[in-house]
Amino acid sequence: MATPPAHPPAAALHGVRVLDLSRVLAGPWCTQTLADLGAEVVKVERPARDGHPGGDDTRGWGPPFLKDLHGADTREAAYFLGANRNKRSVAIDIADADGQALVRELARRSDVMVENFKVGDMARYGLDATSLRALNPRLVVCSITGYGQTGPYKDRAGYDYAVQGLGGLMSVTGERDDLPGGGPQKVGVAVADLFTGMYATVAILAALRHRDATGQGQVIDMALLDTQVAMLANLGANYLVTRQAPRRAGNAHQNIVPYQVFAVADGHLILAVGNDAQFQRFCAVAGCPELARDERYARNAARVRHRSTLVPQLAAILALRNRADWLAALDAAKVPCGPINDFDDVFRDPQVQARGMTARVPHPLNDQLELVASPMKLSATPVQLRRPPPLLGQHTDEVLAELGLDAEQVLALRTRGVVA
Repeated sequence: MATPPAHPPAAALHGVRVLDLSRVLAGPWCTQTLADLGAEVVKVERPARDGHPGGDDTRGWGPPFLKDLHGADTREAAYFLGANRNKRSVAIDIADADGQALVRELARRSDVMVENFKVGDMARYGLDATSLRALNPRLVVCSITGYGQTGPYKDRAGYDYAVQGLGGLMSVTGERDDLPGGGPQKVGVAVADLFTGMYATVAILAALRHRDATGQGQVIDMALLDTQVAMLANLGANYLVTRQAPRRAGNAHQNIVPYQVFAVADGHLILAVGNDAQFQRFCAVAGCPELARDERYARNAARVRHRSTLVPQLAAILALRNRADWLAALDAAKVPCGPINDFDDVFRDPQVQARGMTARVPHPLNDQLELVASPMKLSATPVQLRRPPPLLGQHTDEVLAELGLDAEQVLALRTRGVVA
């Protein structure tokens, strides 16, 4: 488990100020990544009022919820905790003119603003890219929506699940239609949201480099659907070359054989043979060297064409030995393979532990909060876990003081419900 160093070096994005008006996952994933790299992120959330609990919607997307020191549920959902570390939270009502003025002042002092409101919503508040960049021409504004700022779908609300379907991912995810359990499946995590957040991060870093070279910010238009289409990757390329739509292949690979899940004597394993030399080594370990010499199977292109005859033969062989025996033998022969772990297995895995993929940070409600760590390993400017995911409005007074407001002014805003 990773622990922060006593005197961490300066982070890569130290000094970069990010105004985060996003919620749920794609935007927060982007701003959390920037925060992990050292940016100072101020997350603006809706104050609680009129029966609404306020804040990012995901604060209430549980159970599970964070447990306090007595083992009781808090109001902080694990979902929120997973996408909002290293940020400060300010509760501001952007529907109020004074709240809008506060956000404009934050934008004037920021390098980046990230938002994922519906197309046109920010203009209604006077917080659109044109208005904010008039105040701060160096500002990089990243808008994240389901379908982008243009096109016939631009006014639709965007949800990862719908985009996985519309963008083609579910047509290639799941078991083959002609097999038991066949049919479309979504991916188990919200990959369209997550990929959009990561692409947004890359785009922001590119825009900051341009800003530093020219003095001018710019506007970034990120859409979940665009990202989903882009991440079809090799399958998208296959289609554009052939105009033949790929179909669901279950746990098999469209372009590589054998590259799939196989049943063994006591469970399942993944066999991921990526080239012909690996196939030869597999056949030697499996006691079927003749298959590697068969012209139908010697080369990957031939194996793809003849998978219907090869895979049943391999399945019969693999079913004869248990998983541990296969994994040990194949690993020794440098044949890519692996188990199918549940989450208990994942977080107990010695490699995951050695790589420091969990980290503890004191949280106001539990001083032993454990989070999944960032995967980014930078030698000179390592990722730092500086702050736990914030409570709603935890840093309102602190941030407003930095804007020059005194305690009396903050109290007046709080009394009116503009901030919390």
